[in-house]
Amino acid sequence: MKKSDFHFELPQALIAQAPLPERSASRLLVVPPGDQPFADRHVRDLPEWLAPGDLLVFNDTRVIPARLFGQKESGGRVEILIERLLPDNAARVQIGASKSPKPGGRIQLDAGGEAEVLGREGEFYQLRFHVPDSLESWLLKAGRLPLPPYIQRQPGADDDERYQTVFARELGAVAAPTAGLHFDDALLAALRAKGVNFGHVTLHVGAGTFQPIRVEDVREHRMHSEWLNVGAALVEQVRATRARGGRVIAVGTTVVRALESATRVNENSRGELQPFAGETQIFIFPGYRIRSVDALVTNFHLPESTLLMLVSAFSGKARVMAAYEHAVRERYRFFSYGDAMLLFPQADDAAKGQPDAP
Repeated sequence: MKKSDFHFELPQALIAQAPLPERSASRLLVVPPGDQPFADRHVRDLPEWLAPGDLLVFNDTRVIPARLFGQKESGGRVEILIERLLPDNAARVQIGASKSPKPGGRIQLDAGGEAEVLGREGEFYQLRFHVPDSLESWLLKAGRLPLPPYIQRQPGADDDERYQTVFARELGAVAAPTAGLHFDDALLAALRAKGVNFGHVTLHVGAGTFQPIRVEDVREHRMHSEWLNVGAALVEQVRATRARGGRVIAVGTTVVRALESATRVNENSRGELQPFAGETQIFIFPGYRIRSVDALVTNFHLPESTLLMLVSAFSGKARVMAAYEHAVRERYRFFSYGDAMLLFPQADDAAKGQPDAP
């Protein structure tokens, strides 16, 4: 399977640069199973497609103001994107600079204080921050929101609220779980009135989510590591939902990755969800059978991306690529601040592979 198999032409004008005034006013492309026609709807219509007793699973991660700027001792300018907070005011980061900083070097931060370069591993550096508070608390005052690289503008005051989901609570992501951005209080109330239940996992989305695949053979790609938590309460919610015949609907690819990482396959090739907290590097592409969810709400993803491969594994590559062609033709808005899809699995595309280890 080749990376180029997942290419599609996307006009630049369809890349959303800002959110709509109302979260749930985004369009929703419904991709039913089989050969049923696509339906052009809106996110606020989602309750029509769900049933009482269904379980919507959200990712409750919260985005850190993870972008910082500074200056090396040589005078060169530096941009820092925090990937993960570590103990003792340290962090794993990506650094943009004309010349790579060396271990022992120090970066004077525009927001005050300095960062000491401890070392480098691959594309990531480890820094220790000398700032007047815990790094997490200091970032909330000094950091800037890390909008995705395809949004060609500086973040504004509105982004501080709109690039977080309304249910965000666990601080640790450097990118939003964007499918969740479409849900507002009115939509959540309508879903509750329909009898739909809510559950939460946590997966702290890393900066690696924007890294392109650099190899043509998809099987050679190695995913970045992300931390997740699938708690016992959510596991019980899923079991109870299945027992009464309800469906589990993931809100976002991060939820799928979290649930699949916490799923173990038994002797009958059935997936059993278990509590799990830790790292995952799971890579889902066609040939992998997703067992944990029955439907998926997701945004439109970049060409040749791991996220496009995941949704292709779920709904079938041909079906997904046809849906993307439809979305381009109908002028849907793409990527983080764009529109959404509601996807169902394609039974004839179900694969027999085993899940990757988390």
